[in-house]
Amino acid sequence: MSAAPTRVAQVDLGAIAANVRRLRAVAGTPHHLAVVKADGYGHGAAPVARAALAGGADWLGVADVDEALALRAAGIDAPILAWLHGAGADFGAAATARIDVGVSSRAQLERVAATAPGAAVQLKLETGLSRNGIAPEEWADAVGLAAALEREGRLTVSGVFSHLANTSPESDALAERAFADGLRLARAAGLAPELVHLAATAAALRRDQSACTMVRTGIGIYGLSPFEADDPAAEGLRPAMTLTTEVAATRRVQAGAGVSYDHTWRAPHATNLALVPVGYADGIPRSASNRAEVTIAGRRRPVRGRIAMDQFVVELGADVVPVGEPVTVFGDPATGVPSATDWADWAGTINYEIVTRIGPRVARRHVGA
Repeated sequence: MSAAPTRVAQVDLGAIAANVRRLRAVAGTPHHLAVVKADGYGHGAAPVARAALAGGADWLGVADVDEALALRAAGIDAPILAWLHGAGADFGAAATARIDVGVSSRAQLERVAATAPGAAVQLKLETGLSRNGIAPEEWADAVGLAAALEREGRLTVSGVFSHLANTSPESDALAERAFADGLRLARAAGLAPELVHLAATAAALRRDQSACTMVRTGIGIYGLSPFEADDPAAEGLRPAMTLTTEVAATRRVQAGAGVSYDHTWRAPHATNLALVPVGYADGIPRSASNRAEVTIAGRRRPVRGRIAMDQFVVELGADVVPVGEPVTVFGDPATGVPSATDWADWAGTINYEIVTRIGPRVARRHVGA
């Protein structure tokens, strides 16, 4: 019999479903796409997808065709959009599995028509991110070709979409106007896409979606805010992931004792320490060394010294805890524990990265289904 895992990311699927219901109600669009790329932002793509669909999502979104095919292999039959493709992407397999293909260039459009007859495509327009998407100077040519291919029955254009940079309300407004221009070109060419979408979680919460028929929510369905310094509860969201482990060892050190690599922290006085058996191999950011906190025995405990590959040290002060004492690394801040956003602040990054980078040594435990 194997021992119980010492590193666990517990994922509350009830929170996922509730977050989708909340976001769907706020956005108000006829369709709602839940983004489950990157293994559901580290939460587990298939369980999250099922919970999101139970909460009212009617589309799923992933980065690439392989992620979409994995959802199909898990028995998920809902509509899926995949939008980021390498040169060897298997568009034929996507068409066979009824996966919509996001198309970002004329070359991709031609390749879908040649290798995946009857495929459904959604045209992605570049509106200011300078990443993936058909360039504005190529919109007229691309929508004209797409309309011709649709008339020939070689593919179906089911949607037109883009993405906002979230730089400022002014920049988002410029992107929205550009998107409206592109959409007018598409319609003038004879296209009638059912799915028109521009907003991710931030815009779904803060910007009018009456011109669109769908939004794509990612970070919000996991109960995390896309806005810096925002409490997710203020948006009606509940964090789904709680990362826990247990104290692996304890020791008492005297004043002057150095802790972990490079002795970046020395004890100013005699104190008790606890060893926490997770590290940067598990996704704990080393850049949060000497800044982060965890919760042990009902109290926040500061990380002391460098976070290492497999472990880090926290200070207990005068308190004594046994080996095996539970440790909450992050979870729902409403319960008093550190949040993924706290860890992001300590590491100088964003909460998306904290949850997505949690590694394979951490067992996922899904509850509340």
